[in-house]
Amino acid sequence: MSWDWSAVGDFMPYFWDGVLLTLQALVLGSLIAFALGLVWAMAQRSRFKAVRWPVNVVTEFVRNTPLLVQLFFLYFVLPEWGITFSALVTGVIGLGLHYSTYTAEVYRAGIDAVPVGQWEAATALSLPPGRTWGAVILPQAIRRVVPALGNYVVAMLKDSPMIATIGALELLGQARQFSADTFQPTEPITVIGIAFILIAYPASLLMRALERRLVR
Repeated sequence: MSWDWSAVGDFMPYFWDGVLLTLQALVLGSLIAFALGLVWAMAQRSRFKAVRWPVNVVTEFVRNTPLLVQLFFLYFVLPEWGITFSALVTGVIGLGLHYSTYTAEVYRAGIDAVPVGQWEAATALSLPPGRTWGAVILPQAIRRVVPALGNYVVAMLKDSPMIATIGALELLGQARQFSADTFQPTEPITVIGIAFILIAYPASLLMRALERRLVR
């Protein structure tokens, strides 16, 4: 077995298609995970059991079932009920929903870390709940949890190959397809391995820089 540079050249058009789809899934999935996770975290602190209990049930169910099963459910079962999405949209929703249950716990920890005196000060000033959350609590909580949120972005990147199982050919999906067509797996698999490192490592550095900036 020898390295074939011509195979690398042949694979590159598929590679760039895979990079684009991977980044789309990562960015959109992260936005959903961060936004929905914050909703879950705030709902879990609701005074009303009718809000807390359903949210706790949903988040525990999603967090304790495999991402692959969730993707299959969204892509193959929901169409039976008349709800159909493309493979990419399904992958984005699946990644975002799955990781939102983890970011919810991160947000919860950040909120719990805000000193009780901050809540008491907001109450003493008669701030409405929306103002208390938006101006007092969340700015302090989110600053504390940025590193953990960044870790989940990297984790989501590494889980993105799972969306290939429903037909969204990201990096690994493109590599497997090319390997099946040409019987040359070494070159495409090696290329995407390097690509994941080149994407994940700068993302880690960016999150560290953001963390240092927030600390200052």
